[in-house]
Amino acid sequence: MIAISEIFGPTIQGEGALTGVPTVFVRTGGCDFRCSWCDTLYAVEPRFKADWTPMSARAVLAEVERLSGGRPLLVTLSGGNPALQPLGELLDLGHARGYTFAIETQGSKVQDWFAQLDHLTLSPKPPSAGMAFSQSRFDACLAAAGVNTQVTLKLVIADEADYQWAREFAARYPQLPLTLQPCNPVPATPDEPERETDLEALNARLRWLVDRVTADGWFNARVLPQLHVIIWNNERGV
Repeated sequence: MIAISEIFGPTIQGEGALTGVPTVFVRTGGCDFRCSWCDTLYAVEPRFKADWTPMSARAVLAEVERLSGGRPLLVTLSGGNPALQPLGELLDLGHARGYTFAIETQGSKVQDWFAQLDHLTLSPKPPSAGMAFSQSRFDACLAAAGVNTQVTLKLVIADEADYQWAREFAARYPQLPLTLQPCNPVPATPDEPERETDLEALNARLRWLVDRVTADGWFNARVLPQLHVIIWNNERGV
């Protein structure tokens, strides 16, 4: 059974290399990290476990098909950390019906079913997240991707220390398409679900990041905002 926090859409992917692509989100419950700026604590912390629904792969796909009207599109597997869940059967069933699958994970847990993914976004957490990084686990996740899996690297930037860390980290993986994303300075929390982010501060952080990248001539990096935050602020289910 898969622990499901929420399934919603169709909407658009709001971040990373697939920004703007129509998708249905399957958000799983549970995570092995507790990032300082996490914006989905309701899918992370054990205190919300009672809100997560155990679902079979067939039940998950049935809900995806209902939301998409049976028209195959991209399915985004999110969390929490979706790499903690048994998603291989869902990938098999969905592919048989024409769906494609993308996942974002921090690279802390490897699964054999990574080889079945159409898109694998690896997003190791920078120093501002306050979490330890394991090079060996990240490399194992990278190695588990299939020959037809499109692998990209996405790094969140909150400050100058994160930026310098990202420069060093990305240099180890020049073969991976790279997206840089400014961190949301005021994410919603379970205690303040209607909290509005500071869009002026977010835009200032984005402009700062663009200026840093262009000044350094870091031209293989793509800089993108969290598009869904700009459009819908901190709302859920979009």
